Amino acid sequence: MCGRYASSRSPDDIAEEFEVVDPRLDKVLPPDYNVAPTKEVYAVLDRVPRPDPADPEAATSNTADEPVRQLRTLKWGLVPFWAKDPSIGSRMINARMETVAEKPAFRRAFASRRCLLPADGYFEWYETQTKGKTGKPLKQPFFITPKDGSLLAMAGLYELWKDPTREDDDPDRFLWTCTVLTTEATDEVGRIHDRMPLLVTPDRRDAWLDPTTAKDQLPDLLVPAQQSGLQAFPVSPAVGNVRNNGPELVAPIPLEESLL
Repeated sequence: MCGRYASSRSPDDIAEEFEVVDPRLDKVLPPDYNVAPTKEVYAVLDRVPRPDPADPEAATSNTADEPVRQLRTLKWGLVPFWAKDPSIGSRMINARMETVAEKPAFRRAFASRRCLLPADGYFEWYETQTKGKTGKPLKQPFFITPKDGSLLAMAGLYELWKDPTREDDDPDRFLWTCTVLTTEATDEVGRIHDRMPLLVTPDRRDAWLDPTTAKDQLPDLLVPAQQSGLQAFPVSPAVGNVRNNGPELVAPIPLEESLL
């Protein structure tokens, strides 16, 4: 699974990398080196914008029905549109690539609400042979990131949940949430964990984000490209506490200082 990642790039850097033309940010998120479920995260998505009632020209624009690339902040943990309680999102942080098209919680979003979640890298925990005070094996966190320092584009889905307690004219009546798709880990990082985020290469981004992509083409989007060019190194166990944050959490530490 993918339960923690780092995202420190600015909105401007993300917008440039992913060719965003319509930023929809109500606030700028600070650099986060310990992104955990239920936090707000940046997401790139293609969406048909709704015309502004105050702008007559927008209502008659010939491009009103064309998807536009947006940058938004979403809450990590997808809340299905049919959910009665939004707390279900805390259990929907990942969607397995192999079953996402059939799962009731994800299949509608998979059909037309796909997104990309930019990340510096993600964390996985490796179970060591060293036992702690409880007698259970200790787990060593590793940070997995591109060798060339580029941004990861993690495949995601997003959904809108309408809060029944709010009025229709309440701007906060919709909760925007997301999930990360996972796939079988490659040999490069599979020794640490058997699952990893599904990474989308630049040549596949447009097709993944396009909400009009035909249904019969969707299975092809789930064939992972070669997930190469990654490096994994041990980092401080402090990342295990969500209250800890800072660039020191993604700094490599010598193996002799790790739990291995």
